Amino acid sequence: MWLPAVALALAVAGCTSVADVTGTATQSDLMQLRGEVAAAQQAAQRARSDAETAALRAIDARLRTQTTENERELTALNRRLDGLATSLTELSARLEELSARTEALGRQVRGGPAAATPTPAPTPPPRTAATATPPPTAPPTAASPPAAPGARPATNGLQPQDIYQAAYIDFSKGSYALAMAGFREFLRRYPEHPLAGNAQYWIGEGYYSQARVAANAGQADRVAPELEQAVQEFRKVLANYPRSEKAPTALYKEALALLELKQPAIAQQRLEYLVANFPQAEETPLARERLATLKTQ
Repeated sequence: MWLPAVALALAVAGCTSVADVTGTATQSDLMQLRGEVAAAQQAAQRARSDAETAALRAIDARLRTQTTENERELTALNRRLDGLATSLTELSARLEELSARTEALGRQVRGGPAAATPTPAPTPPPRTAATATPPPTAPPTAASPPAAPGARPATNGLQPQDIYQAAYIDFSKGSYALAMAGFREFLRRYPEHPLAGNAQYWIGEGYYSQARVAANAGQADRVAPELEQAVQEFRKVLANYPRSEKAPTALYKEALALLELKQPAIAQQRLEYLVANFPQAEETPLARERLATLKTQ
């Protein structure tokens, strides 16, 4: 009787042991699965974080590149504006000089080289110290009205505008040394002429242009001396001809030369003087832009 009972007990015990084993294996698999899921989630989070970091770096690099390109384009635009301002100034001077030349030629056609003097009439007015006319057999030799008192009179019909125009033509051809010599001769003869301030400006522009030629030719040792001389000549415009139309242009070009000479503090002073004293000048907006750039550096 007891043998069947023992067998039954063993059978039940065996079944319990198998169930336990089966239950333990399933839970282990579930825990392993959960671990793998957690690891996959962590890997996904890391991948997402890495992707976001890479995207942010790419955006930052792109922004930096765009900023650099924008700054480069802005610098190029500023240089182009400077060049356009200089060209406009030169064209205005050219137009003014051509008008003066046309007027001088018109006077010569109408009344000879000294058309500025009273034209002899068939019945001359009473002769006085102020209105005496020269003998009809000799052409008038008086200097034209723009010449300074005591200046050496022009001869052979040569007018002040002729000397000025010849010097300007030399400048336009790039013969800066020859042009500056012509403008100096003009100033020596006619220091009080209405174009004297212009002549002084073009002397400074000649040195400034020679500095650029030297820089383009790789002659670095010549650049600084030419710029320094340009600064001195530009300053003479304001010192000797403060009412000249070239005064604000000379101030602006002086500041540009000082910036190239690595003297930003002095350049800033000249630009501030230009803005304060010539608010309506064409160079004033450019001066304000330069000042804003200098103040942010």
